[in-house]
Amino acid sequence: MTDLDDRAALRAADPRGMLDVVAGLAAQCREAYANGLATNPVPEADGIASIAVCGMGGSAIAGDVLAAVAAPRLRIPVAVVRTPELPEFCGPHTLLIASSYSGETSETLGLFEQGVVRGCRILSITAGGTLGARSAELGVGRVLVPGGFMPRAAFGHLALGALGALEAMGIAPSHADDLDEAAALMDQLVAESDPDVPASANPAKALALALGERVPVVWGADGIAWVAATRWKAQFNENAKVPSFAAALPELDHNEVVGWSPGRGDGFAVVALRHEGEHGDVAMRFPLSEEIARRSGARVHEVEARGRSDLARLLTLVQIGDLVSTYLGLARGVDPSPIEAITTLKRALAET
Repeated sequence: MTDLDDRAALRAADPRGMLDVVAGLAAQCREAYANGLATNPVPEADGIASIAVCGMGGSAIAGDVLAAVAAPRLRIPVAVVRTPELPEFCGPHTLLIASSYSGETSETLGLFEQGVVRGCRILSITAGGTLGARSAELGVGRVLVPGGFMPRAAFGHLALGALGALEAMGIAPSHADDLDEAAALMDQLVAESDPDVPASANPAKALALALGERVPVVWGADGIAWVAATRWKAQFNENAKVPSFAAALPELDHNEVVGWSPGRGDGFAVVALRHEGEHGDVAMRFPLSEEIARRSGARVHEVEARGRSDLARLLTLVQIGDLVSTYLGLARGVDPSPIEAITTLKRALAET
């Protein structure tokens, strides 16, 4: 266990500086957005009827962000593809965005090549690798992001780089003002949750300590909060090294609530991500659903998004989640950076 209020102990427990990385998310988002806007060349936008964002793990989050933030302001559908096979609808009128931070994700490379064969208009987002090399070889649009990050720590580069590139193509409207709002609020959250701020006054430390040894289950309203909830779930997995699950309202009220029967919630903690602008029906469901979980023995916590725009609300939820998951890992005495299970699995698959 690590004392979260002992700065020297925190530094020792976090040798690769994950806390510093997550604290720099706002600056990363600004840099990535500008990078995306500067993308050249970009695919021809005329006649595009659909967008397919292809990726896995932390690299697929760019598609989730686009679907939640940009899609409501577009007249074409956005699909996130997390399978080895490209959907049948993908063809010459599809913009295929291949997102792989390392440039070596096998599923994404396969989808990229299928898109080439089908004549899709292609945009890649990568730090290099095979995807970067193939993109350069074919002369397709590329958003080149900085190397040296773990894929999950490059969230801003992937998501905001993709958003900026869509604007460079003329497909999406400007999100510059929304990003300015988001970045200012994210910096404010980071200041409130700084390692030098004691847990008694630090919202991220306080929630991490409240979660303790319980399994986190993250809820969010379908849309931006659901995207944030899936990010929280993945960050709990990788930063805190704990099982975690995510669900969306109203869907969870048609199945999951039955599982929160008396006594079954012992050992779990529900984290409900809330924001202004929730659909009225969903807003009414939250307290009722939370009470069912509470009666089962689960502890329930609410986290409120900040900001007026969807982008600000999404990014502030992501920011606090990154901080909470990192502090939880440190509090549990684990280094938040390594992902040995994934490395071992990839090695075994390669050998097979």
